[in-house]
Amino acid sequence: MAAAQFLAAGLIPMQAMAGRRPMANVRTIWRHFDLLHLLSMLLLVAIGLVMIYSSYDTALPDNTPFLMRAAMRQALFALLGFGLYLFAAAIDYQVLDTLSIWLYAPVLVLLAITLVLGRTDSGASRWLTANEYFDVQTSELAKIVMILLLARYLGRGREALESPRPFLLSILMLLPPLALIYIQPNFGQTAMLLAIWLGMAFLAGVRWRHLLLLVTMGLLIAPVAWFRFESYMRGRIIMFLFPGQDPSGASYNVNQALISIGSGGWLGKGILRGTQSQLHFLRVRHTDFIFSVLAEEMGFLGALLLLALYATLIMRLVRIAKTTPDTYGRLVVVGVACMLFVQTVINVGFNVSILPVTGLPLPLVSYGGSSLVTMMLALGLTQSVAMRSKPIENDLLS
Repeated sequence: MAAAQFLAAGLIPMQAMAGRRPMANVRTIWRHFDLLHLLSMLLLVAIGLVMIYSSYDTALPDNTPFLMRAAMRQALFALLGFGLYLFAAAIDYQVLDTLSIWLYAPVLVLLAITLVLGRTDSGASRWLTANEYFDVQTSELAKIVMILLLARYLGRGREALESPRPFLLSILMLLPPLALIYIQPNFGQTAMLLAIWLGMAFLAGVRWRHLLLLVTMGLLIAPVAWFRFESYMRGRIIMFLFPGQDPSGASYNVNQALISIGSGGWLGKGILRGTQSQLHFLRVRHTDFIFSVLAEEMGFLGALLLLALYATLIMRLVRIAKTTPDTYGRLVVVGVACMLFVQTVINVGFNVSILPVTGLPLPLVSYGGSSLVTMMLALGLTQSVAMRSKPIENDLLS
């Protein structure tokens, strides 16, 4: 019975659960579906599939099994993500206001299980493995749940934010997943969670004095935190600050990425013709450094097109946030926009060597099923907000 009510809430907002607006016609809601939002997302996924095939699958033997080909697996994940995108768009986002509380504890349990039973790769336990073809990176799911939960605690109105209580509650809810992800260790996802929280807190209207107090505390504990970092984390920061002093050779891939981007010129060398990627000078080319592959094979104009698609999608999210009538929906969109924007900036930033390498994938483009599916699910939630952002009274009169 509860499951039926939940599904019904996606198609016709339930006044008893949402408690904020009357029933609306299903056709009226879907009339506000944002096609440009969807088109931008699908074009980014399509570009990613082409780049993954070019940078990884071309080196595989002809008899490689279907599910071992990265582009094919990514395409299957894209289909799953698209299904979840439509499902999330159909669900009334206001139902998730209460549901997010019940998702918090299971996510913490999943993060804890990952530390104990997760697959270990290069000293990090970040994935739960179901079989040889399917891994789940639980930190990706944690980001979505935290966006929903933070929107609940920070979306109580500007008057409530005069008190530090909502601000402190949001920090208390953030600390457990933050600690569990950091211990994996996964500095990139830890930084992403912090960035999402900071962006949502700022745009929710948290008072400057509260934020200033937190920044001051952060500066005071920064020296202690530096020595608590894993050695590879300190190494990446030192490599970024002093690129000439790298006796370990850790900056090799960053240098190869710069060569890839610089050699692409205006129009690129052509798909499947990038020397740095096709000759395997560039490592992790289908994941962290896929932007460098694109810049080499599609050139400056191709990279500009990619960034224009990201800008279009982010601007659609900004528009949705501006037209959303309630604070909860607005903050959900803000959280997803922060996640998309910050992750894109960080990935492109370390590809062009203006930021330290963090291992964060390029959203919707880099290979990785967990990253792709969760990002498409998150964008589906913003589509749900977009479809319900116009006041129902105006809809019924139009």
